[in-house]
This record gives sequence, C-alpha cells and structure tokens, in this order.
Amino acid sequence: MTRIRHLIRKEFLELRQEPRLFGIVIMAPLIQLTVLGYAATTDVRDVPMVVVDQDRSSESRELVARFDASQNFVVVDGLASLDEVDGYLDRGDAWMALAISADYGERVRAGQSAAVQVVADGTDANSTNVAVGYAGALISSYARELVGSGPLVRAEIRVWFNASLESRYFMIPGILALVLLVVTTNLSSMAIVREKELGTLEQLNVTPLARWELIVGKLLPYAVLGMLDVLLVIAVAVGWFHVPLRGSLTLLLGSCVVYLLTTLGLGLFVSTISHTQQQAMMTASFFFLIPMIFLSGFIFPIENMPYVIQQVTYLIPLRYFLVILRGVFLKGIGLEVLWPQLLALLVWGAGIVTLATLRSTKRTA
Repeated sequence: MTRIRHLIRKEFLELRQEPRLFGIVIMAPLIQLTVLGYAATTDVRDVPMVVVDQDRSSESRELVARFDASQNFVVVDGLASLDEVDGYLDRGDAWMALAISADYGERVRAGQSAAVQVVADGTDANSTNVAVGYAGALISSYARELVGSGPLVRAEIRVWFNASLESRYFMIPGILALVLLVVTTNLSSMAIVREKELGTLEQLNVTPLARWELIVGKLLPYAVLGMLDVLLVIAVAVGWFHVPLRGSLTLLLGSCVVYLLTTLGLGLFVSTISHTQQQAMMTASFFFLIPMIFLSGFIFPIENMPYVIQQVTYLIPLRYFLVILRGVFLKGIGLEVLWPQLLALLVWGAGIVTLATLRSTKRTA
C-alpha cells in the first residue's frame, strides 16, 4: 500500500503542475452542463409562423389570436397570398404558415365544416412533427368550442415522474453521464501515454511496483477527480436546473463509482494501445466516445433503431448508466429495480480493467 500511496501522490503532483488540467477537470464539466442544460431540449416553443388570412372575419382573427397567444407559436407576419410563403420558409424566417380560406367565417357562422391549411418546413423533421402536433391540437380544441358540445369520450391524462413534461429533466441526467464519460476517459487514456512520452515509464518498470499496483495508482487519482465532478454536476443539476432527485443519493453516488470503473478502465485500455497523448485522445473519441453517445439512447431512442443495432447497444455501458440515472432522478426507484443495469456496469468495468491490465507492459517485481 505504501508504494501505491507514493504513486498516487506522484500523480497528484503532476496534475498540480498542469494548470490547464484544472480547467478540464473542474470548470469544463460545469460549463458543459450549464450550456447543454439549456441547449439540449426537445421542447418546441415560440415557433415563428406567418398567416395568410383571406377571410379577415372576426372568426378568422380569433383563430389567429389563439395561435399568437399560445406559448408554442409567434405570428411574425401576415401575408396576402400563399405565393409569399415560400420566401419566408426558404430564408428560415418562419417554420410554419397558416392559410385561412375566404369563406371560412361564413361557413363557421352557418355551422358548416371549414378547413384551414397548415404549411410546415420539414427540414427538421422532429421539431416539425412536434409543432404540427401543437397546431393540430390547438385547432381541434377551437373547433370543439365552436360546435358547443364536448366530445363523446373525454380523456383524463395523468403524467407520472415528469408532470410538466420538461424535456430538460430527461436530458440533464444524461448530460451528467456524458460529461463523466468524456472527462474521465480522456484523462485516464493519457495516464500511461504521458509516462511513455516523458520517458518515465521505463523508470517505473524497474521499480518494485507490481502491474496491478501501477494500474491502481494510476486510476485512483482520476477516480477521486471524477467523484468531485459528480458532486459538482449533481449540485448544479438539482440546485440550478431544479431537476428532481427523488431516489437515493447513496445509490446514485454508488452507481457513479461503478460507472467510473468503466470509463477509467476504458481510458486505461486506450492508453495501452496508443503511443502519444494525441493518438490516445483521437482513439478514445472516434472509436469509443462518439459511438457510445449515438448508440446509448442519449440522443436517439434505442427502440427506434434497427434490431441488429439494438443488440449492439447492449455492449454500451452508457446505456445502462442512463437508465440508472433517470430512474433515480425522476422515478425514485431503488436497487431492487436497477440491479440488472448496475450488475451489467460492474461486469463491463471489471472486464475492461482486466483487459487493460493484461495489456499493460509493466513487468511484475
């Protein structure tokens, strides 16, 4: 243990001599969480739209007022004809256009069906689908009021775990996992490589340090820094963004420790197959981090992926950690439900650390 303690002290001394690492380890996660916490949202609000009102009756003006009063839409201009819509959509000045025919008010007053046309820019398919859904719901609600009688079937909708349907509550726990993955994997991937570049690895090879002692001594300092990042990021998520933490904080921190085993082990494995720090960062980013982000369910739902790709996602540790984070934060569930994901993380972490240890060139004493 004395040898490991001295090696850990050596790592912290080297980190202290690199002022830029303070920004990477402490400030970068906080900045990333703050920026992504506001940017990473699937909510669609203030959709710019133009209106082609060829009727100009009180009924048509009321419909336009409904759109303008909604938090989801902003009427940016009124046009004389549909021919002018293309220019707004081409320039991106508007996402949608509402076209009201000349006989709209007359048909509404006569109790006849009246159609309105919604033209949408489908470049961003996901946002457009959401916006079109908002528009359809608003028009349907207005139509029911005009009829004067309620629907035959009334739906009483209750949303659990995220009653306000804030996508930020869903995304921010994922950002926590993403920040830890990027920071700790990159830092640990340079652990052995830095020794190679400085020429100190050969000096370590002739010391009494056993191979496992070298691995533990290299990983523990970054594990401590990783847990410090965890505490800071959780504090920002709960204190600043008001993400509810309904589950056990102890379970959350324990899961983070297991997750750090996988990220640090992955970084260590990358360091054993790289010769320079730049090569280590490139390898970690392009061959591991980017595929994990896209295949973990952080951005795209796994259920929407082809069957073969869905099977591949079971090899992604980030997938399991996202389930744990969102389960603890939003659902408040415990180990009795999350143990399969935690076990998968533990097996993955132990496996990658073992592989990295076997690939290490440190000779035993």
